Amino acid sequence: DRVKIGEFSRGGRSRVKVKAGDHDFGGDYITPFGILDLTHDHVELALTDSKVTADFMVDFIETYWLKSANLQGKDTLILNADNGPENNSHRTQFMKRMMEFSANYNVKVILAYYPPYHSKYNPIERVWGRLEQHWNGDLLDTKEAVLGFAKSMTWKGKNPVVTLTDKLYETGKKVEKKVMKLYETAIERGQGIEKWFVTLNPQKCKEVLDQGKKG
Repeated sequence: DRVKIGEFSRGGRSRVKVKAGDHDFGGDYITPFGILDLTHDHVELALTDSKVTADFMVDFIETYWLKSANLQGKDTLILNADNGPENNSHRTQFMKRMMEFSANYNVKVILAYYPPYHSKYNPIERVWGRLEQHWNGDLLDTKEAVLGFAKSMTWKGKNPVVTLTDKLYETGKKVEKKVMKLYETAIERGQGIEKWFVTLNPQKCKEVLDQGKKG
């Protein structure tokens, strides 16, 4: 969720007296996006004041993949995710980018989504809960304050790696229907749970992506 920047009360508690504004005015927000790598209980967070789009998410996933030595040589990536508007399995720009990821790095991608009202079972929700507890009743009056709290929280005894990006992402990008129809031939959807469990095979992705470029 977006975090509103300002001297606003958010209902938390602090050991020291904190004076907060009694009106929630202001229009500055920052949004954290995170990866919890369950293989090593490692957390990475990207904070942005831009909209968290499909491209933003895949860029962050790709960056994490490239710099994580423990992932090199792996042939399968499983992503447990909520079914949000920018990353669901029918969001055309997200699926296109994930297909490109699969093809470029020759890795099978499995997208396992939590259905509505069940995202609380996603392990990263516990990370968000820990962050909320960490900054609790303190004032998040600047981006630097949010960044500082994010860096100083701990998960399983370790601090997360936190970055603040100022890149602006274009909203509303989507793939043309005829092209997406072609792409769908490479998307394997679980029988009966087509929206919730999707497999991307790198070779199939490469074939249809090449066809889409040609025609």
